[in-house]
Amino acid sequence: MSNELVAYLGVMDAGKSTLALQYHHSLGESGVLYTSMDRSGEGVISSRIGLSHKAREVTPDLDVYDDLAEIRPPYVVVDEVQFLTAPKQINHLADAVDGLDLDVYAFGLKTDFLGRLFPASQRLIELADRVEELPVRVNCWCGERGTHNARVRDGVMVFSGDVVEIGDMDSYTVLCRRHHRAGLA
Repeated sequence: MSNELVAYLGVMDAGKSTLALQYHHSLGESGVLYTSMDRSGEGVISSRIGLSHKAREVTPDLDVYDDLAEIRPPYVVVDEVQFLTAPKQINHLADAVDGLDLDVYAFGLKTDFLGRLFPASQRLIELADRVEELPVRVNCWCGERGTHNARVRDGVMVFSGDVVEIGDMDSYTVLCRRHHRAGLA
């Protein structure tokens, strides 16, 4: 049986953390959970529907491969994968699949608020055995499928600022490509 690195990527509010926790539960809760910069704080995976679970926090200096080699879990679930250090920590995940015979399920955002791939998401797409879109459809205000995350201030789309800004959904909205490109939040 071959192991694989699977990427589940999408937009905000598409249920990535919920799905990550569901995978962990369905696989017997015997694997390791990783997260980075969850909105609820360090060392936790939390979903907007109220689910949460303790997890190992991935800091920029963590050698994920060495950590997994020491733990030897049956599988790995990573939430907020877009915040991992690329390419190093994403390479570690692929190395864990190949060298430690682990299945790795990685969940995260595909693009930032400017519509650009997060570096970690890009590297994950390059290395993953499978890339899946998150199954929950999130709609733009116009009713079309939401494909892009947008940062907003007072209802106006923002085009500058730090790429990483952890906050609540009031600071972000999901837009279709047409409205994201037009800047119409």
